[in-house]
Amino acid sequence: MSNLMNNYGRLPVEFDHGQGVWLWDKEGNKYLDALAGIAVNSVGHAHPRLVKAISDQAAKLIHCSNYFQIGLQEQVAEKLLQHSGMKAVFFCNSGLEANECAFKIARKYGHDKGIEVPNIIVLSRAFHGRSIATLSATGNPSVREGFAPYTRGFIHVDANDIDAIRELAKTNKDIVALMFEPIQGEGGVLPIDLHTMKEFRQICDENDWLLMVDEIQCGLGRTGKWFAHQWAEIKPDVMTLAKGLAGGVPVGAVVVDEKANIFKPGNHGSTFGGNPLAMRAALETLNIIEDENLVENAFNVGKKLKKDLSKSLNGFSGVLEIRGKGLMLGIVLDRDAHDILEPALKAGLTFSVTAGNVIRLVPSLILTEAEAEEIVKRITPVIRAFLAQPKI
Repeated sequence: MSNLMNNYGRLPVEFDHGQGVWLWDKEGNKYLDALAGIAVNSVGHAHPRLVKAISDQAAKLIHCSNYFQIGLQEQVAEKLLQHSGMKAVFFCNSGLEANECAFKIARKYGHDKGIEVPNIIVLSRAFHGRSIATLSATGNPSVREGFAPYTRGFIHVDANDIDAIRELAKTNKDIVALMFEPIQGEGGVLPIDLHTMKEFRQICDENDWLLMVDEIQCGLGRTGKWFAHQWAEIKPDVMTLAKGLAGGVPVGAVVVDEKANIFKPGNHGSTFGGNPLAMRAALETLNIIEDENLVENAFNVGKKLKKDLSKSLNGFSGVLEIRGKGLMLGIVLDRDAHDILEPALKAGLTFSVTAGNVIRLVPSLILTEAEAEEIVKRITPVIRAFLAQPKI
């Protein structure tokens, strides 16, 4: 019997250590890690520069308080603003916290305009977190089930229904923001069309709404640009980040442009957010991504991985689609795929299944072409054997 709450369907393996894109379990078995802690270990496991930076900072100062100046926050913020072209940053501890902060920004923006109950448009199949507010903004019924009542103020719209959003703009004067993920990770590695993203920006401009982009899973180089919305050549008013920002140390961030830079002292805060240890890890992670050209690597190796998967899985009748961009790819099957996870482990490969039937591959940005080929080599027979079984 475990001492832990029963809220994870854990696989029967415990990892002992990692190096690069490889993991070893307690028995010494080796695995190619195509999950990277769910897009978290952006520079791989035990990167020597990140290990050194964290160790050095731990020996100096782990935590103080946001009552005081923390120079490392300024350095990390400078890099995020440089790559985003935006104006200011707030640091917290997770993606959920970043999205909660974004909602508060939208509500304050609305209240400052005299709107008593500000509304935020969110998309079907979206995933923004598991707190009550972020759950209320999430579109997945199975994630939401059992936790009503939900927070009011969120309007759910189909991602491709631009006409519905334009109609809402005419009929609902309490809308203050539109929020979306450029690639819906938990929704099935489902990219939002570039033209649709441009339409979102235009609608927000026309109606004086905030455009809020959740880049928690798809940002920070994963798709081959620093931020996935940049493929559409747009700039949001609010952007939320976490996961890969500090290579595995918990960090969240909210990046705002001028229009959304509205908080005053006392409006929001975080005890642990932006502490020196987290910021040193984030700074070194960003430096590594820059120095090792990992954004470009994610694009090039991801392009090869997608092409090789398409070639290797061609003709598999149960494979419906391979989608995504860079090192954020989804293999869509014609059936629930959770039972494929243990056979994959036996083949020395880690990945996850999202949206029921989508194999999600989000390996570290350091993945080489040879390692991409190894993923294809290992995953192909696993999928073949899985699809050969009777469809339930």
